[in-house]
Amino acid sequence: MQQLKDTASQIRRDILRMVHAVQSGHPGGSLGCTEYFTALYFNIMKHNPDFKMDGKGEDLFFLSNGHISPVFYSTLARSGYFPLQELNSFRRINSRLQGHPTTHEHLPGIRVASGSLGQGMSVAIGAALAKKLNGDPNLVFSLHGDGELDEGQNWEAIMFAAHKNVDNLVATIDHNGQQIDGPTHKVMALDSLHAKFEAFNWTVMEMEGNDMDAVVAGLNKAKSLTGKGKPVVILMKTEMGKGVDFMEGSHEWHGIAPNDEQLKLALAQLPETLGDY
Repeated sequence: MQQLKDTASQIRRDILRMVHAVQSGHPGGSLGCTEYFTALYFNIMKHNPDFKMDGKGEDLFFLSNGHISPVFYSTLARSGYFPLQELNSFRRINSRLQGHPTTHEHLPGIRVASGSLGQGMSVAIGAALAKKLNGDPNLVFSLHGDGELDEGQNWEAIMFAAHKNVDNLVATIDHNGQQIDGPTHKVMALDSLHAKFEAFNWTVMEMEGNDMDAVVAGLNKAKSLTGKGKPVVILMKTEMGKGVDFMEGSHEWHGIAPNDEQLKLALAQLPETLGDY
C-alpha cells in the first residue's frame, strides 16, 4: 500500500510539471483522480504494456473525461507503456501526448480519442459487449466526470447497458462537484446520482476517491459485483486539485497551469518518491 501511495505522490508531481512546462492543461481533475489511476494500473487491472489495440485477454480502461490526460499519461509512462522522458513532449506540436488523448499518433495505452464529453460510456459498453461476444472473461473499466453527465448521450448508454446486461463493466464517476464553469449544483444540479443509477437498474457503489486504501478496497469490491447481470457504477468522491492546498476544492484550477512560484509551492507539498522524469 505504501508503494501505491508513493507512486501517487510522484504522479502528482508529474502532472504539475507537465502542465507548468507548457502553461496549458488540466491539473485540477488530474490531481483529484490520482489515487484511482494508481490503484487501477498498479494493483487492480490485468493489463499489458506490450500494447495491442484489440486488448484481447486483458482488462481495458477508457477515459471519457479526456481533458485529465496528464494523470493518464503519467500513469501509462510509469506503468511501462512508453518512456518517461516522453512526458516532456506533453501538448507540444507533433507530440503523441496531445491535450486530449488521440489515437492517430498511436500512443500505447490509448484505445479511443476522448474529451468530447459524454461519449466514453458508449465506447466502454461497446468494448464490454465485444468481450462477451469473444468469450473474453476480462473486464472493462471507465472513468467519467460528474459534470460530464450533463450530456444526454450518457443516459441513453446507461439505459442500454442495463437492458443488455453488460455486467462486465465497472464505470466510475469522478464526483468532485466541480466543472469548468463552477460547482455542478449551480451549473446543472445532479441531485442523487445513486438514485438515478439505481433507477436505471445498475449496481451502485460509493467510494472515497482520495484514500488509497478505500480506492483499492472499493475497486476490488466492484470487481466482485461483476458477472451478476447488471453493470456496476462507482460514485467516487474526490476533491479537485487534491494534494496541493491552494488548488483543492476549486473549479478555478480545472484548466489553468501554475506559474513558477505556484509550481514551487505545490511540489514542496508532494514528496519526490520515484524520481522526476
